[in-house]
Amino acid sequence: MSSFIRTFSALALTALLGLLSGCNNDTQTTILSLDLTPAASTVTLGTTQQLSVIGHYNDGSQRDVTSLATFTSQTPSVATVSSGGLATGVGAGTAVISASVDNVQSTANVTVAVSTVAVLHASPDAPNVNVLVDGKTAVTGLAFGQGTAPVTLATGAHTLAVQAQLPGGGLATVIPASGDSVSETLANNTQYIVIAEGPVASIAPQIFTRPLSAVAAGEARVQVFHAAPAAPSVDVYVTAPGAGVASQTALGTFAFKGSLGPVSVPAGSYEIYVTLAGTKTVVYDSGVVPLAAGADLLIAAEQNTGPGSSPITLAVTDATGKNSALLDSSTPAAVRVVHASPDAPAVAVYANDSFTSAFIPCLAFPGYTGSQAASCPTFTGYAAIQPASSVTSVQVTPYGNPGVIAINAPVKLSAGTRYSVYAVGDLANIAPLVLTDDARRIATEAKLRVIHASPSAGNVDIYLTASASLTGATPALTNVPFKADSGFLPVAAGSYYVTVTPTGKTTPAIGPLAITLANKGIYTAVAVDHVGGGAPLGLITLDDFATP
Repeated sequence: MSSFIRTFSALALTALLGLLSGCNNDTQTTILSLDLTPAASTVTLGTTQQLSVIGHYNDGSQRDVTSLATFTSQTPSVATVSSGGLATGVGAGTAVISASVDNVQSTANVTVAVSTVAVLHASPDAPNVNVLVDGKTAVTGLAFGQGTAPVTLATGAHTLAVQAQLPGGGLATVIPASGDSVSETLANNTQYIVIAEGPVASIAPQIFTRPLSAVAAGEARVQVFHAAPAAPSVDVYVTAPGAGVASQTALGTFAFKGSLGPVSVPAGSYEIYVTLAGTKTVVYDSGVVPLAAGADLLIAAEQNTGPGSSPITLAVTDATGKNSALLDSSTPAAVRVVHASPDAPAVAVYANDSFTSAFIPCLAFPGYTGSQAASCPTFTGYAAIQPASSVTSVQVTPYGNPGVIAINAPVKLSAGTRYSVYAVGDLANIAPLVLTDDARRIATEAKLRVIHASPSAGNVDIYLTASASLTGATPALTNVPFKADSGFLPVAAGSYYVTVTPTGKTTPAIGPLAITLANKGIYTAVAVDHVGGGAPLGLITLDDFATP
């Protein structure tokens, strides 16, 4: 019996050792390498690629170990990856995705195919616009002279539309001229620049493309577009400051809807000249323009809608969507003056305390009956001030008596800006009210401005109605204080009545006055006292309401 037991025990021990030996062999089976597949793939923005991991073991076997792997994106701004190995394209470029199992790693490249679209508003008589991409509003309220930062989109087919913002909150699709949108197939690694240009009557998109690429170190990149429909063909020069054009070679010649560049130049200071094509006749001179390293600028030569004789201004949009303007270096400020003080006599206006020659010889309040009444207007046209910094203060004196200064006010004028200076208040409290004016005419609306310059009226409500009756009407502006300015309100063309009442009342202090407003019109109405002060109130009408 004891022999049987010894034999059984020996066999059991042998079996146990064999079992243990087998277990030990299993634990020694290890991963030698991983394959992350596909090793290289391309996705579009927002789409995905499933990655798989195959492990190669020391016993010659291979297994799918995707579920065991830890995934990491080394460039998450380009592509992200889930814990299960699903890569998603989120930005332009190539991302390196790694997978690891038991400290063994493999990598794969996921390239995200994208294009970008930037939009420039260069239609000189168009209102603010909305830009729609694939039926969704991408940009709201883009103004003339402004551009957008590039919007990153997946490659492939997309739609684009531009809507004009109309008075009263309405919208009208202006690009395309008919239909809902423009279709465009966007190629990989390509930037699309869409310019809304031409007058509203013939507005259309002009599309330019260029490869997506970084600006070289130490350089700036510039591309210039001719987007001024009324300007002729021109030559463009980019020179050292002050070099002029006489001995220079033009960067190129282009006409409306054309483009020059992109061209890269070392960072530094430059001067941009524009001449009539084939001549050295300069019609635009930027003055000194600093170009910073890394700057990537889209520059639209747009129709000049401000003061000055140059036919164009340069609207600049950088890669972040920041907008600025490069005016011709000789661009003036423009100033007009309005006599709106009801009990003040006829006045003269001087500049910079220089009383030897009047800037404006004579102005009189409407209804003034003094000796200068017949020869003194109530307001002037715009006078050009160049350079704008040459006038730093204005003085208003009684006509013929420069020794008595009724107003002595500092002013700071900016080139390219129109100003109206109103002498407001009764004589004892007369003061200047300086406002900036916008003379750009818009094809889809009238622009109406109302200014409260009546010192006796108190706060008022201002109505703009289709009929003379105020029954059931809501004020267009309410509780308007003395010296307040409505700004230029967009108004649909048509016939209206303007009525001014004390705030909260419907008894007219002015009006109802019948007015007719036309698209492209600019209208300014200044509510003032009667000559000498007090009621009945009246209006000084400017711009398209009247001609000085």
